Amino acid sequence: MSVLNISTYKFVSLDDRETLRPRVQQQCDALGLKGTILLAPEGINIFLAGEAAAIHGFLDWLHEDARFADIVTKESWSGGVPFRKMRVRLKKEIITMKVADIRPEGHRAETVSPATLKGWLDRGRDDAGREIVMIDTRNVFEVEAGTFVNALDFGIERFSQYPEAIAAHKDRFAGKAVVTFCTGGIRCEKAVLYMNRLGMQNVYQLDGGILKYFEEAGGAHWTGSCVVFDERSALDPALRPAHEPLPHR
Repeated sequence: MSVLNISTYKFVSLDDRETLRPRVQQQCDALGLKGTILLAPEGINIFLAGEAAAIHGFLDWLHEDARFADIVTKESWSGGVPFRKMRVRLKKEIITMKVADIRPEGHRAETVSPATLKGWLDRGRDDAGREIVMIDTRNVFEVEAGTFVNALDFGIERFSQYPEAIAAHKDRFAGKAVVTFCTGGIRCEKAVLYMNRLGMQNVYQLDGGILKYFEEAGGAHWTGSCVVFDERSALDPALRPAHEPLPHR
């Protein structure tokens, strides 16, 4: 497999989106990359595919901007480019929750690493001896494709429904260690901050999401595949495409 796929995001204030957009588009086009980059007042969200040298060239260029210097990517490989176009889009939010004052840039929620989470799940308890509850913050069709064993979800069809759903169930989790997870971590950045606002304690986000867990812990305690939003459809715990796309030129 010769095509490198990356995903990453960062919550950082962007007040120059109108001028940043064409510069990012031009750089991606010059390198022959395909994918989607979202720019919002709250930050950037990146999904790109192409030759490894081109991807690394783009990241080198992006890192020259101090706002993005510390961006770290999640990587996987495929035999073809799973995007048809290169689009840089302006959005109101890079992940839509519709709770305007939840701003991960100023205060990031507490995380748990993939290795630590695997250890907790192996034992069935966190380091303080609390029962582990896994909460899937993704939409129902994603959950149906695969999730952590015994994870809970609320059958939501879009992430903006999550605040109401978790508020209705928050009292169930008192005294337990709650770990939220999503594809790449971006939804949980907002979800856990909202849960903290509700007064929930011992709540964590899986750092880097499912894809980083696959990369560092494999398929332990997981069943099925993980939906991704490109033509690969889903990835297995070895980060292999469930369906190989035809290469686009």
